[in-house]
Amino acid sequence: MPADTASPKDDDAGRTNRSERLSALAQQHGALVTLVIAMAVASLSFDTFLTGDNLENMALSSAFLAVVALGMTFVIVTGGIDLSVGSLFALGGVLAAWGSQYGTAVALLLPLAVCGLIGLVNGLLIARVRLAPFIVTLAAMLGARGILLAITDEGSKTYLVDKDSFFATLGQGSLLGIGVPVWITVALFVLGAVALRGTRFGQYVYAVGGNEDAGALMGAPVARTKISVYTLSGLCAGLAGALNAAWLVSGVTILGSGMELEAISAVVIGGTLLSGGFGFISGSLVGVLLLKVIQNVINQIGSLDSAYQQVVSGAFLALVVVAQTWLGRRRRVL
Repeated sequence: MPADTASPKDDDAGRTNRSERLSALAQQHGALVTLVIAMAVASLSFDTFLTGDNLENMALSSAFLAVVALGMTFVIVTGGIDLSVGSLFALGGVLAAWGSQYGTAVALLLPLAVCGLIGLVNGLLIARVRLAPFIVTLAAMLGARGILLAITDEGSKTYLVDKDSFFATLGQGSLLGIGVPVWITVALFVLGAVALRGTRFGQYVYAVGGNEDAGALMGAPVARTKISVYTLSGLCAGLAGALNAAWLVSGVTILGSGMELEAISAVVIGGTLLSGGFGFISGSLVGVLLLKVIQNVINQIGSLDSAYQQVVSGAFLALVVVAQTWLGRRRRVL
């Protein structure tokens, strides 16, 4: 056989590698392609979709959910789940509004300290006591909501933020025509992407999610990694709540209900596997934006009830999970 002639085995291997690469690309960038298509269709269907005001409102409303989804990404990549982030978001907002009377430092540090501590407790119970993440974070969700009601007299007291304070500027200010919360979110996602893809900690996160026992044999500190990601999730939820309070100039007690499900949906839609071991920070941001575009389109239609947002988001999430499962099985077969 001539040296430059490929054997049938080589051809099969080449096709297998190409198919595997295509499956990986679809899993990683499918949400981005869908986002581009959705925005193109929306811009052609609604004249107000690409207006500056509409885009600014979508960016701001996405920023707070995106910060929560950032922390959730680390948790899900390890194979865990955090149901407490919605309550921590609301608690962080109330604590920030109350602390703003003592200055910006207190308004930011207080929710970070409390929500980070709750995240730390979640991590300790999951990693050291080996309790199920679902049960632990569900208990934390109820506990955080109880603390919130206790410090607001069953929700009857609303703490306000001085509109002229520097803390309010963090929520309502803008830089180069873009809201400060958006800039903060972008900076956090850059840091998160570097941490997950370019540091030893990120390698540990992937190792724990891929195969916990194998990761431990390779030297990954499994317990410490789990504790770290749940603490990070709590910190992100508290910070998002604080920024939201600065934006609304008040600590609204009814916020955060269902946000944990939105965050999980955004992360999974962005390509992170619920089983762990595979995921991208950028994908979670795309997932958030896609959910917000869907919600915005439903609002643009006007004749549809807001409940359809949940129906469409749930159906879309189900399709994504099915697609991820199929792609994952196809890659294993190949």
